[in-house]
Amino acid sequence: MYIAQAFKGLHDWWRYLLGVLIVFTAWQMVGMIPLGVVLGIKVFETGNIPVTIPDMIEALGSNLFLFLMLVSFAAGLAGVIFSAKVLHKQSFVQLTTARKKIDWSRFWFIFILWGGVISSGFVLIDYFFFAPEDYVLNFRLKPFLILAAIAITLIPLQTSFEEYFFRGYLMQGIGVVCKNKWLPLLITSVGFGLMHIANPEVEQLGPVIMVYYIGTGLFLGVLTLMDEGLELALGFHAANNLFTALLVTADWTAFQTDSILKDMSDPDTMALGEIFIPVFVVFPILLFILSKKYNWSNWKDKLIGKVIEPTKEDYKIIE
Repeated sequence: MYIAQAFKGLHDWWRYLLGVLIVFTAWQMVGMIPLGVVLGIKVFETGNIPVTIPDMIEALGSNLFLFLMLVSFAAGLAGVIFSAKVLHKQSFVQLTTARKKIDWSRFWFIFILWGGVISSGFVLIDYFFFAPEDYVLNFRLKPFLILAAIAITLIPLQTSFEEYFFRGYLMQGIGVVCKNKWLPLLITSVGFGLMHIANPEVEQLGPVIMVYYIGTGLFLGVLTLMDEGLELALGFHAANNLFTALLVTADWTAFQTDSILKDMSDPDTMALGEIFIPVFVVFPILLFILSKKYNWSNWKDKLIGKVIEPTKEDYKIIE
């Protein structure tokens, strides 16, 4: 039913192709103007040209760089919403969920479960009991408060862009064009993983980290299809990035922030378990918990079945 929401609007293939172009322009061109301008000023002042993300963070400071980087995702989100409403005549609710209205209780349930309990719990248990030597206290009140203001305001926009673009716009678009569910699930999961290929983590840990990124994309895609909406994926993704930015940072990650803790461990010695366990153990357990809470059924059809345009009677059921 979620992918079939796209049938309520205009769903010609060329509209999605044009929409992707609009989103990319908003995200990678218009949204990058502020960062480009500030970097240009810095280059003019110092004569040094920062090329890598660590170089840019060193030149601008972590909070300013984070703010400018996140602005581009906010612009991308605006591009997705514009494309859906103008090109496809699709409402924001139809892009978000197959339910009559957005169920924010789902968002907050997984936001608290994943961010406040599981992921934060893993870090704190590691810090206090297993490997305290791998962390240093990085807390400084003023930079942290600035970070918190930026993160709480803009990180949900960044994660929402990625969810509305990959699990929303592209999932629905590929689904209604190809008339199946497995292809959009596969394409959006791989595309989501490849979007992170320029992150510093890939250079440090090697291509194996793509298992985590693509696996996370697959997990979020399964959430979306099984639950008939983006609410759970939005909540999980926002919690993951927000709590990570505020709680722990490292010099070799994309999010280098003035967080409470700093991870000093050598990325070259990072256990493969830290990449594989979330994808092959933690995420399946989460899916099991959520399937019981929300009474998911008919997994085969929802994940790999055909996408059929609803009849008028079906639309009445959806509403």
